Amino acid sequence: MLTRLYNWTLDKAAHPRALWILAGLSFAESSFFPIPPDILLIPMILAARTRAWRIALVCSLASILGGILGYYIGYALFDAIGRPIVDFYHMQDQFRRFTRLYNEYGEWIVGIAGFTPIPYKVFTIASGVAGLPLSTFVIASALSRTARFFLVAALLWKFGAPIRNFIEKRLGLLTLIFFVLLFGSFLALKYL
Repeated sequence: MLTRLYNWTLDKAAHPRALWILAGLSFAESSFFPIPPDILLIPMILAARTRAWRIALVCSLASILGGILGYYIGYALFDAIGRPIVDFYHMQDQFRRFTRLYNEYGEWIVGIAGFTPIPYKVFTIASGVAGLPLSTFVIASALSRTARFFLVAALLWKFGAPIRNFIEKRLGLLTLIFFVLLFGSFLALKYL
């Protein structure tokens, strides 16, 4: 079943509208959606390595714009929209601690979160709630998200065929590792 899903994703990654789908996923993930854009970014680059840089750029720009929406949710709509998102992830206590830390380390927190698999939307919303200057937030987001997605693109562009073979031979194990890392990052945030 995983192999069929993987092949389906590769086929869709080569679809003419795949960039728009990636942009939508990347935008949503930065503000409210729980699935990272890597699930589409990686197969898209594997399907069209010559377009790796364009794909990474679209993913980066959409992620930054989605982060601005997350910031706005925290800044202006926290009680109506932001709090339910934080509650959905059961991260109320951690969220309060994060917002206190923003006074001193805001740009570093956003930069680190933007580069790691930690759920970025929590940090975009926290940035708005804490009142981190928007320009600082955008610069930290741009640097970290672009570095992350371009690093993935560079690795896949350079080692595309061997990485694709590695993924195809170990798809079940890699899927398990991906979900362990994803849920592990949620747990790590919960107990920090």
